[in-house]
Amino acid sequence: MKVQAKNVNKKPLRWVLIGDGESPHLLKWARALAQRPDIELWAASSRGFLPEFDWLIPSARRFAMNTRPEHAGGNLSVFKQLPALGAWLAEVDADWLHAHYLTSHGTLAWAARRGWRLRARIIGSAWGSDILVTPQQGWAYRWLTRKVLHACALTTSDSQHMSGVMKTLGAGEVMIFPFGLEAMPKPSNTAASRKQPWLFFANRGLEPIYRPERVIAAFATVAAQVPEARLVVANDGSLREALLQQARDLGLAERVQFVGRLDATTQASHYAKSTWYFSLPQSDSVAVSVLEAMAHGCVPLLSDLPANHELLGEPVQRGLILDELSLPALPTQLQALGERLPAMAAANRTWVAEHGLFAPAIEKFLKRVKELDSTT
Repeated sequence: MKVQAKNVNKKPLRWVLIGDGESPHLLKWARALAQRPDIELWAASSRGFLPEFDWLIPSARRFAMNTRPEHAGGNLSVFKQLPALGAWLAEVDADWLHAHYLTSHGTLAWAARRGWRLRARIIGSAWGSDILVTPQQGWAYRWLTRKVLHACALTTSDSQHMSGVMKTLGAGEVMIFPFGLEAMPKPSNTAASRKQPWLFFANRGLEPIYRPERVIAAFATVAAQVPEARLVVANDGSLREALLQQARDLGLAERVQFVGRLDATTQASHYAKSTWYFSLPQSDSVAVSVLEAMAHGCVPLLSDLPANHELLGEPVQRGLILDELSLPALPTQLQALGERLPAMAAANRTWVAEHGLFAPAIEKFLKRVKELDSTT
């Protein structure tokens, strides 16, 4: 009689997310990892934690540094928390430290691993400006970014362009996948949610890097020729008052609506009604908000950046790339797309369903991490 060998279950990987626990992006990673039987999830936050973390990670497995870092950087208060973080990580004794945003949380992971001689290996997830902007701000930032990338056993990027920049900075293995949607929104045929032909939506942060003033200026060229054009601006930031004044100065105060930060349901309703979606930052990789807009059938109007060309396809088929020279012709371009809009909306939804969902990318990512883990 043949005796079957007993299946010995390997212990779950002890995994620490290190990032901003008040960010919905880190929360999405937590949702993707928390319920997996092969992962024991912990988290360290430079701020506090969103309430939803209570359902995902026990408080005993969370460490909040409770700092208030500024959007523009220069946040020494975060790095002053390194001794406390290092001591906590030494107690956790993790297999993997997964740092999100490399020039802050990646630095913390790298320094803690060195200073406390942690056995954990590091995964670094680049978010965009940590690779495309910060290293260009001086030799010290560039040196630090190189050190962090070199310390990572694996890094993630959401575009070919950003991956290439990471490689030039010394990254080893880089996995490329969009920080995509958790689920596709259901198409709606109700009268209340049908697309309004000249409704524009924008929801990037009202901060200099996202250039919201250019969104207002671009919309103004359309509004001058299309009386029914309307723009909804969501989110908040340091430029809010200046943008309100810009809209008043352009005579658009009644046609540009500032709605502040939105919950997911309200934001989805704006995507669903809007035909056009503006995103004109000075630097960016593949933004999840653009993927959300495309999934809702919006036609994106994007800045002339390498990752945006990747996203829209060559020749451009799923939206428009805008530069300074093209802005005066924008109304004519949009009017010319009139009959193609339903097909473009359908194509955008199909592309996101095939390439922009988070769960399939996570499965491939975790498979690779387990392969790396087996080599230790």
